[in-house]
Amino acid sequence: MIILEYLKVILIGIVEGITEWLPVSSTGHMILLERILPLERMSPEFYSMFLYVIQLAAIFAVVCFFFHRLNPFSRTKNEAEKKCTWRIWLMVLIGILPAGIVGVALDDLIDEYVVASDYGPFVVAATLILYGVLYIILERLRQNRSFAVQEITDLSPKQALFIGLFQCLSIIPGTSRSGSTILGGMALGVSRVAAAEYSFFMAIPIMAGMSLLKVGKYVLRAAQGTVGYTCTSTEIGLLVVGSIAAFLISFVCIRFLMDFVRRHSFEVFGWYRIALGLLVILYFSIVG
Repeated sequence: MIILEYLKVILIGIVEGITEWLPVSSTGHMILLERILPLERMSPEFYSMFLYVIQLAAIFAVVCFFFHRLNPFSRTKNEAEKKCTWRIWLMVLIGILPAGIVGVALDDLIDEYVVASDYGPFVVAATLILYGVLYIILERLRQNRSFAVQEITDLSPKQALFIGLFQCLSIIPGTSRSGSTILGGMALGVSRVAAAEYSFFMAIPIMAGMSLLKVGKYVLRAAQGTVGYTCTSTEIGLLVVGSIAAFLISFVCIRFLMDFVRRHSFEVFGWYRIALGLLVILYFSIVG
């Protein structure tokens, strides 16, 4: 039984590592995976925190992959390159402001009334399909057109803020944080590569902040002796294994997506979202 649990968390880590960076909704996949393949050795409270910790592991993969690009103190960069790096961070900080405020304000409400509700899978299905359609429409409208913004450093503060507002939509499960960011960027005429990179960079403070918030809430409730907020050695072991899997797969997936968007459009992800959304509706309508 315990081996089966470890296999489950490895699968969860793999799914997290893939779906966190592709515009297909990691939260939506996690909700569906938990309903279909629940963990028997993990309390619901710990599992909720577990999902955010493996996201933190996925974020660490971004930091490692883009470390030189995001390091303004690198000795191998000249002054102009360092200035560009600082501008990237400025655009990231502007972009995360709306999502940071909305995420903190609505985090518990979304968990209670959407994620944990019986309607959760159908909300996920609806947003998967809706944004899948939007991806297809946007890609076809932009077919054979040039992009006004080729690099992140070409973004204006106003454009960064608009993309940040768009990312607020990702608080609804099934939307996809990376998906909403990329969609908002492309609507402004940002190139696929720049939109994908900006999505990765914005994820660092946003997801790290949300993950630390979740862990902090868990630790606080555990210290207060709240029922359910304890952890076993088995849960800790499962957490470590799931985090390692999420980190390794994330690193591979980031490289894949950056290579993919240089040669292809995001339309394929739109069709995937629609197909998955329809499958979810069919599955939960039959199984319940």
